[in-house]
Amino acid sequence: MNVPNILTMARIVAVAGFIPCLMNGYYLAALIIFALASVTDFLDGYIARKYKLVTNLGKFLDPLADKILVISALVCFVELGLTAAWAVCIIIIREFAVTGLRLAVVSAENSKHEKKVVAAGWLG
Repeated sequence: MNVPNILTMARIVAVAGFIPCLMNGYYLAALIIFALASVTDFLDGYIARKYKLVTNLGKFLDPLADKILVISALVCFVELGLTAAWAVCIIIIREFAVTGLRLAVVSAENSKHEKKVVAAGWLG
């Protein structure tokens, strides 16, 4: 496990602190946790590319960690009455559609039985 993958895992673990803070009205703490988690998103990609530490695990976990963090925030916003459930459903459906398309591309390109992962771009 390298540094970028550890940062990605930290982003996933941060959700366990973010949700209770947000749901119990500790908005500043929730904001700080979310902001730090977002910084790890930038850092893990930067470090992985700069030091050539890109791994298939990281290519898989990074977008998953992003989805877990953002979807958990959106679901909390619905529960708190801050946004409409239908809007969050559209966003979640879109996320699953993009993930499904990425998996379909990997399956189509996998004619040589190589393990491939479609990584997020640097703008992601």
